[in-house]
Amino acid sequence: MSFSTDSWLLTHILLFLPLFHPLFAATTHTTPKNATCHSTCGTLPVKFPFGTGFGCGHADFARYIRCSSGTLQFSTGTGVYTISSIDYPSNTLILTDPLMSNCSSMQNSGSFSLDSSSPFSLVAEDTFVLLGCSTTSPVFDQNEELCNTGSGLHICRGMYSCTGVTGIGLTPNAPISTCCVYDPQIVLGSGFTLDLPKLQCSSYTAIYGYGGDEGDPMKWQFGISLQYNDSYYTEACKNCEDSGGLCGFAGLNESFACICRNGVNTSNNCFGRG
Repeated sequence: MSFSTDSWLLTHILLFLPLFHPLFAATTHTTPKNATCHSTCGTLPVKFPFGTGFGCGHADFARYIRCSSGTLQFSTGTGVYTISSIDYPSNTLILTDPLMSNCSSMQNSGSFSLDSSSPFSLVAEDTFVLLGCSTTSPVFDQNEELCNTGSGLHICRGMYSCTGVTGIGLTPNAPISTCCVYDPQIVLGSGFTLDLPKLQCSSYTAIYGYGGDEGDPMKWQFGISLQYNDSYYTEACKNCEDSGGLCGFAGLNESFACICRNGVNTSNNCFGRG
């Protein structure tokens, strides 16, 4: 092979090497393209720190929340739940569980858990009610004090007055001895687990409000209210939003990225980028 041929090969190897070797490749952001980040999911407005898909919003929330077929979903180790509403001023959202019981309809439920490492926590006003529990259920262990036997009793009476109790094999106004307003001591940052098989209960419901009438369970607001950490908002994100972009993240280190409406992403803002 001639010297000129060797030089030609060497030159082209050096030119194309950055395309194949990470040490030479330029640093790029791997965020969704073609504007896959959206400001709404169905009818719900989606604002930072939430996002509609991977690479949108803050990385700490992306593993829990996503938009699927126009429905904003919340995922935990026990299932996928629908987010029915978000109140951004109070940093709260409401989850609905399709297997959760309410006054109109009761059925065997799944369990519910909240990861201790998640940026979410239960709202203090949440009331979890266990229904159709075995008399040998650990929630009735008097040494544990897991049930609210004071103000919780009227909630059990209200739930058992509903015609929906027939769905768990009871008759309306049945004795409330199989009902428990679950009130365990929750250590901040420890997460939350409602394991129905372990607790030997058929179903559960969660109440986040009483609709102005604690005496009428048909008016009660059923769902799980969660508070989320609002400390993620930064000046960089504000600058991005002011330029018409959506805040997201990119790369292996999940660094901040500003997703522009035309699908282009930058490390600062969308001014002059469409």
